[in-house]
Amino acid sequence: MLTSPPVSGILISVKRKIILLAAVAALLLTAFDARLAVTHYQIQSAKISSPVKLALITDLHSCYYGKGQQTLVSAIDAAEPDALLFSGDICDDLKSNNNTEILLDAVAGRYPCYYVTGNHEIWSREAAAVKEMFRGYDVHVLSGESEALTVREQTLLICGVDDPDRARYEKGAPTFGEQLAAVAAEADGAGDGVFSVLMSHRPERVSDYSRYGFDLIVSGHAHGGQWRLPWGGASLYAPDQGLNPRYTSGVYDLENSGAKMVVSRGLARESTRVPRVFNRPELVVITLT
Repeated sequence: MLTSPPVSGILISVKRKIILLAAVAALLLTAFDARLAVTHYQIQSAKISSPVKLALITDLHSCYYGKGQQTLVSAIDAAEPDALLFSGDICDDLKSNNNTEILLDAVAGRYPCYYVTGNHEIWSREAAAVKEMFRGYDVHVLSGESEALTVREQTLLICGVDDPDRARYEKGAPTFGEQLAAVAAEADGAGDGVFSVLMSHRPERVSDYSRYGFDLIVSGHAHGGQWRLPWGGASLYAPDQGLNPRYTSGVYDLENSGAKMVVSRGLARESTRVPRVFNRPELVVITLT
């Protein structure tokens, strides 16, 4: 004789399925969450007499952050930075520069801004025009150069180098090593009490950075590894680092130099060929104390 399963058993089975589906949906929503995150780091140095706040903006790739880029602009304003560091790939080699210009128009007149190229700006073969665009918004463009930034009666030296690919695409251009040596000499000449910041797009060049006496290096390029594990922060792959990359997000101590390196996960969203997984785009705020 056939009997129907008890109603209570059916309800339990349905409830389990609903819970499972809800858990899967929640996991997927978290995995593909592309909302802007703001990450704060604190760097201590005896050279800093009162706090200085730097906003690190990398790998925007001219992506869209709402009308007037207001989502990103509001996050910058809320952080109340003393200066903005645009550390490469703010423009893209395939997308128009419209969203980048909208951002610059909103912030560059209100904060001291510094910019170095990334690989995509070099790959566009329009790096010279991009630099002029930034200069048109009164942004300090650094190509193997350094400039002093005075905040609350203390001076920082902001140094910057072009992406290493510049020498491949621009005949006669100084090499990455030549630019790095030039700004390192300027940092050495600034005096022991001056805190030096190196803006360089690529975090994997740690062996080069460690040869010199910079206090802080700020980079991007790795996009956080694009696909990250939901625990432990490990990432799958990063350009120029390959599988299981080491330098994708966070603060790193550089061996034998005493320097710190901060790597941003970057801001790219719709421009990426594969989606970010457990890897929200970020604005990084560094407080020097």
